Amino acid sequence: MKHPSTRRDFIKTGALAGAGFWLGTSTPLYSVPKSANEKLNIAVIGCGGKGHSDARGVSSENIVALCDVDERRGAQAFKDYPKAKKYHDFRVLFDKEKNLDAVVVSTPDHTHAAATAMALRRGMGAYTQKPLTHSIEEARILRDLARKHKVATQMGNQGTSMTGLRRGADAIRAGAIGEVKEVHVWTNRPVWPQGIKTKRPEHTSKVPSTLKWDLWLGPAQWRPYAEKKAGQSVYLPFDWRGWWDYGTGALGDMACHTANLVFMALELTYPTKCEIIRAEGLNPETAPDKSTLLLHFPARGNKPPVKFYWYDGGHKPPANLTEGLNIPNSGSLMVGEKGNLYSPNDYGARYELLPKDKFKDFKFEPKIPRSPGHYREWLNALKGGPAALSNFDYASQLTESILIGNVALRAGSTIEWDAKNMKVTNNPNAQQYVMRDYRKGWSLNM
Repeated sequence: MKHPSTRRDFIKTGALAGAGFWLGTSTPLYSVPKSANEKLNIAVIGCGGKGHSDARGVSSENIVALCDVDERRGAQAFKDYPKAKKYHDFRVLFDKEKNLDAVVVSTPDHTHAAATAMALRRGMGAYTQKPLTHSIEEARILRDLARKHKVATQMGNQGTSMTGLRRGADAIRAGAIGEVKEVHVWTNRPVWPQGIKTKRPEHTSKVPSTLKWDLWLGPAQWRPYAEKKAGQSVYLPFDWRGWWDYGTGALGDMACHTANLVFMALELTYPTKCEIIRAEGLNPETAPDKSTLLLHFPARGNKPPVKFYWYDGGHKPPANLTEGLNIPNSGSLMVGEKGNLYSPNDYGARYELLPKDKFKDFKFEPKIPRSPGHYREWLNALKGGPAALSNFDYASQLTESILIGNVALRAGSTIEWDAKNMKVTNNPNAQQYVMRDYRKGWSLNM
């Protein structure tokens, strides 16, 4: 890269060009200045699993570095991009790679914030998988770092770029079903172990030669590697999602997808309260088997307060609300004064206005610009186009609002929430779950 400082400044300018886009307060066209023809230098952190498909999504650029703590999981990406330098520790990657423009972070939830913060502090753009962070305070920190360094960002909830979600949000904002005071969102997750009935494993298994276990733990507190049976880890490659130290359970995994249309359409802010309606398998180590939560969102201007019901583990909305509908494993329902909007889809990519006969002639003017594609939207932002719709202003607020449910589940009680001060006002014991302690050698200030 011949002129890194000039190009980095250009990328920052591009991020500013789309400010306010996620709120719908501006709808700038995607414009790529002449200098945007130059390819970006991108690193992929957590290049195995989902990170491999994320690498493909940005492969129109220069993938110059790959990082994964698991040689076996990262093997295909290492093979597909042989010119990229290979790392196990993203801290080393950032120390050695001086010409990076942006990073993709596709690690487990507990390392999202640490890797992303290192990129933002260095003036790099960041694409980070959902949920944006493992804890509420981490989300707020990433939002503030992105604002401070004026870089282009995006969270990996791909439904945000789908036309169906944007049309659904436009329809609600156009008043299709009138005022919405109640919403229901559900998922069949978890499809991994949660609600454990015993303590964490206390035995130690031999760490596979392909895995850097200490690096996989990252900022989480130390615990020994353990297997259920020979060659089958208690935590990897997927079961970490249920353990509080690493994952965010069914709620954290899916709500940034399934609740996305609701948040976008209603322009929700932060909830003021979260109630546990029902929870099965509450324990200190893992998320529960099943839960039903009620989040209370305040009025926004002339828009009324909203009751937001969340269901996981197979729980679904009451039958009187879904009569006649073929309810899938995941979806959302917005209940309006004139009708309902129903989305039978994980991502909000499809929707129906109900009853169908009433809305068959409903017309509205699209306001939210259509996406050029999920990854392309972020790449365009890096090159001077408008901000991605799921940039960290929007993504951090969505993530924070969702993770308040996990604070309630971990505390085992109703939570009253002061978003401005990030404080639980009714249960001092619950405050510990707003931010977690980082292990020695790891920090968001690196």
